[in-house]
Amino acid sequence: MIPPQADINRLNTFAAQIVANKKWTVGYPVNQVVQLKDFYEWYAVSGLADVAMNNVGNPRKESIFSLNTHEFENEVIDYFAPFYGFKKEDTWGVVTNSGTDGNLLGLYFGVKYLLSKSTLKPILYVSEDAHYSIHKLGDLQNLDMRIIPANIKGEMDIAAFESALDASRPALVALAMGTTFKGGIDDQVAINEILIKKNPPAVYRHCDAALFGGYLAFSDHADLVNQSRAKVDSIAFSGHKFFGIDEPLGIFLTNNDVLSRQNPMQVPYLNDAVPTIFCSRSALSVLKMWWKIHSVGTHGFHQQSALLIRNSEYLKEQLDKIHYAAW
Repeated sequence: MIPPQADINRLNTFAAQIVANKKWTVGYPVNQVVQLKDFYEWYAVSGLADVAMNNVGNPRKESIFSLNTHEFENEVIDYFAPFYGFKKEDTWGVVTNSGTDGNLLGLYFGVKYLLSKSTLKPILYVSEDAHYSIHKLGDLQNLDMRIIPANIKGEMDIAAFESALDASRPALVALAMGTTFKGGIDDQVAINEILIKKNPPAVYRHCDAALFGGYLAFSDHADLVNQSRAKVDSIAFSGHKFFGIDEPLGIFLTNNDVLSRQNPMQVPYLNDAVPTIFCSRSALSVLKMWWKIHSVGTHGFHQQSALLIRNSEYLKEQLDKIHYAAW
């Protein structure tokens, strides 16, 4: 069944306006080279458009609810793991509803991990220029939070971090890989040096790479989002920004040691312990991300990343010509 013709006409007018506005939209970090028409054509004829799927539960374990895309979700996680310095055999992850969903998992997993190491309540450290979701999620989880001043480039001020760091309590550090307005990248090496120097009882580092995590992993600067280099325990990045998915989507990655320290809450009707916070997750967005990986491919992601950086360098050159301060 379809809506009445008057409603279809309204939708067509709306769609035409959105499509026309697409070429004039600038500033919000999304890749408008979506190119999912072939996916939707396949989806329509496959029969899945008439199936209610749900990726509830742990994708690494067989689910009682069989109408899911966990098989493809695991392939997405396994594909991305090496690009972010994780070993496939020691990686746990999910396709999330958004970058904020990934940050929520990062902070929650971090708290549980730190409480497994110490009886002391951890302190969350985050830059004032970091994405507001970290600040909001810290408040949501009722965490003791220290908001660290940022420098002019939007990076966490290292001296201020050292001054604020309480060495008597576990540290939950949220690292920003691209702040909202300035594109600031927190200096992970310097932050780690402070953590080693002051040596709190336990440390968990979550990397919020929603903004820059996609393109950095396929650039000459991939070490910035490399788990082994930055010593991060989890990372979240977006699928609806650099990768060109047409709706909010994210990826969350961590290791099996972190996973093993989470709340083992058993869910009887799923016959499993469910580590995610949100119960239901989109099965369809997983297929879109899988489709992107297999249609664009690693070489394509590298090409798009290089183009993005060249465009940024061109913009910087033009701003320099009119003496507009930019980095």
